[in-house]
Order: sequence, then structure tokens, then C-alpha cells
Amino acid sequence: MSGLRAKQKADRNERILKAAVTLFRADGYRAARIEDMAEMAEVSPGTVYNYYGSKGDILFATVAMEVEEVLAAGNQIVSDPPHGAQEALMALIGSYYDHSQDYLSKEMWRTAFALSVEAPHTPNGVRFSELDRALSAQVVALITRLQARGEVAAHLDAQALGEVVFNNLNAMFMEFVKDDAMTLDRLKAEVARQIAPLTALISR
Repeated sequence: MSGLRAKQKADRNERILKAAVTLFRADGYRAARIEDMAEMAEVSPGTVYNYYGSKGDILFATVAMEVEEVLAAGNQIVSDPPHGAQEALMALIGSYYDHSQDYLSKEMWRTAFALSVEAPHTPNGVRFSELDRALSAQVVALITRLQARGEVAAHLDAQALGEVVFNNLNAMFMEFVKDDAMTLDRLKAEVARQIAPLTALISR
């Protein structure tokens, strides 16, 4: 594919995803129509289907876009984290949560979680699990970094610690998306309270 064609394809894809985000937020996932996305993106419905086989595919592409940006921001924190286990972990977790609604509403997250549970072995379900594993690995990388700096006890299993922290932050995020009244500040405060005893135990 030539450079110009690749650029045009990427531009069309970006327009489709932006239109999808707008309509998912405005109308809800169930009510949003691919024909309306196509019109907003200034492409034909057939073009949308050339990129995505279903509305669920579009939703998961949006999730992937969100998480890939989160991972990129997280890499910067892992490379030079704040000092102290509590401070470093909350910096990373806070970056995850702060970015979580840039593209997806709570209703969109609920739908994505439900679809991934209903069909875990489909390409979308597998991709969703891969993104979770990438986030978990980033938490492990942060703890490994803190061990190298002497801020987390070296004899502890960084892999297990990272998985525990990720599983907790992920479970709390699910509680957040289930509760329309729960704010990001409350979510972060709850998670900070929950991991405080852990970081007190693992810190040098």
C-alpha cells in the first residue's frame, strides 16, 4: 500500500471511530446506528463494514485505542516513577483512571465488559484479555523498577504483587462503571486506601 493510500485509510478509520464515540455517548451503544456513523464520518456504510464487521468490533476498537494511549502514558511513569511505593503506584493507577473516559462512557465500558464475558474466545474477547494482560504487565514493571531503586523489598515476587495490585484496580474500575454516581476522585481515594496497607508491608 502506498504512503498516500495508507494515510487515507488511517484518516477514514479515525473519522469512523470519532463518529462512533460521539454517537455511542449521545444515543447509547444499543441505539447507535452504523448508518449514522457512516454519515457523520463522511463515508458509505459499506466502507464502515470494510473496516469493522459489527458494531461490537467498533466498540472494541475504541477500547483498544483507549488502552494503547493509557499504556503509552504509563510507560513514562514506569521509566521515572515518583519516589515511594504508594506514590508511584497511585501515579500509575491515577493515569489509568484519568484517561478511562476520554473515549468511552460508563455505559460503553459496561457493554465492552459484558461482550468480553459473553464471548471470551472471539477475536474481540481475546483482544480485551490481551489489553488487560498488558496493563497488568505494566504494573509489574513498575514494581520491578521500584525494587531496582531499593524502594520495594527485593525478595518479594514482583509478578505476584503486580497482579494483585492490577486485579484490585481493575475490580474497583468495574465498580466505578457500574455506579453512575461514583466519581473518579472517589474511585482513586478508595483504591489509595485499599493499597496503603500493601505498600506499607512491601516498602523498604
